[in-house]
Amino acid sequence: MTRSELIQNLSERNPHLYLRDIEKVVDAFFGGISEALVKGDRVELRGFGTFSVKEREARVGRNPRTGQSVKVSAKRLPFFKSGKELRDRLNTDE
Repeated sequence: MTRSELIQNLSERNPHLYLRDIEKVVDAFFGGISEALVKGDRVELRGFGTFSVKEREARVGRNPRTGQSVKVSAKRLPFFKSGKELRDRLNTDE
């Protein structure tokens, strides 16, 4: 599902809300999660999952074409761990 599909879905479920208001809410929601991750905070949505930041150390990698050693700098990556309720819903036998 893309951002626009999410907004369209929410709009269909809530016809009493303006589309521009739904867009603002979606932008604020994802913007809030992004800002928290940039600060290094953890975001927990009960029943859905947890967003956090993982630190990767600098390392020496290899170029797959040439086999030469390449320095890979340290970086921070977003990480998502699904919650128990979401995992259970995905794995029910219907």
